[in-house]
Amino acid sequence: MPNSIVAQTRIADLGTPRIIVIGGGFAGLEVVRHLKNVNAQVVLFDRYNHHTFQPLLYQVATSGLETSSIVFPLRKRFSHRPNFFFRLGEVKQINPAENTIETSIGKAKYDYLVIASGATTNFYGMEDVQKYSMSMKTIEDSIQLRNHILRNMENALLVDDPEQMNSFMDYVIVGGGPTGVELAGALAELKSHVFPRDYNELDLSHMDIHLIEAGPRLLNGMSEKASTKALQYLTDMGVDVRLNAAVKSYDGYELKFNENERLISRTVIWAAGVKGNPIEGLSKDTITRGNRMLVDAYNRVKGYENIFAVGDVALMEGDSKFPKGHPQMAPPAMQQGKLVAENIQRLMKKQAMKTFQYSDQGSMATVGRNRAVVDMKGFKIQGFFAWFVWMFVHLLSITGFKNKVFTFFSWFFSYLSYDRSNRLIIGRPRDKE
Repeated sequence: MPNSIVAQTRIADLGTPRIIVIGGGFAGLEVVRHLKNVNAQVVLFDRYNHHTFQPLLYQVATSGLETSSIVFPLRKRFSHRPNFFFRLGEVKQINPAENTIETSIGKAKYDYLVIASGATTNFYGMEDVQKYSMSMKTIEDSIQLRNHILRNMENALLVDDPEQMNSFMDYVIVGGGPTGVELAGALAELKSHVFPRDYNELDLSHMDIHLIEAGPRLLNGMSEKASTKALQYLTDMGVDVRLNAAVKSYDGYELKFNENERLISRTVIWAAGVKGNPIEGLSKDTITRGNRMLVDAYNRVKGYENIFAVGDVALMEGDSKFPKGHPQMAPPAMQQGKLVAENIQRLMKKQAMKTFQYSDQGSMATVGRNRAVVDMKGFKIQGFFAWFVWMFVHLLSITGFKNKVFTFFSWFFSYLSYDRSNRLIIGRPRDKE
């Protein structure tokens, strides 16, 4: 029997300062990208060996895109950089007194540390909802959701009882933000254009798509006009939108909300919020609302000189336009990552750091074919042109030329044919399913 492998990071000492970045999401990737010419060793730790373009996870879940279209290997992204090192491992603790981190593959020393560990789904303490509902934060989640949706339709063919059949065919999405709205629209298009051909034995008039939002309107972070238009689009597509509806419990079959209302469904998709995913080891005073790490105007974690936090895990106080912290979205994460990379280089040169100023370029959401809402600086648009803008922006943002090409042709094919090509059930069902 071969000897067991002793976990160790085995990172070569280059005789230069070491900058460790935790997390290969939008923020972490931007930090590494802008440390290109720095005279330092840059080490990226992540639990996965790829970057995921999370805004399009819902398209993988609804068979619109191949998984390979929205993931990109981290090593390949920076393979040309001699000062770049990647380690596949989970960072479990930070030891600031020693300037070290403890990971699943051993310890590593740093001179500067950037925490870009992102966010995780927030179930607001509802353990039953967490146990039985499905979320969409990783590529694995989206594949499992796609499996679940397609397997439900297969199972619906095998039962005679109307309530049981409907429980397989009905879908409940909780959360009226961009993810919930886009997912509801994608499911409505599956119902209208794809499932009638694949499952012609089923009466798809019994397939219901419910979107539940605890607040008084959809897309709360966008304009009132965008919210109203999104609601109109979804209603026209047959989605049952319920506003001011607070979920109380879910047992895998019956969802209860408000006082005495309920829905029967074997599929509840939770898109109702996220919370920060901080790393253990720093002072408890650094954790603030939303489980995010409190940072100063330079994205430096409060109380530490050489530890930074960026993106979803960071909450910066002091911005009058965003008193509760910047939105947990890609644009602020990327802007923070870029500035932190610059500020670390300034620190190394004994120069004064720059403060972060978020440039809000707007936000957008698509509701389906030819339907989208866009709030940009100076203008607000809806409809076909907004849908085109949404596609253009997302296409440019995807990492990797090949991924851009694959995504473009997938969208082009789907637009011409009203079809979704990736209707595959892969792997065995999970216990949840």
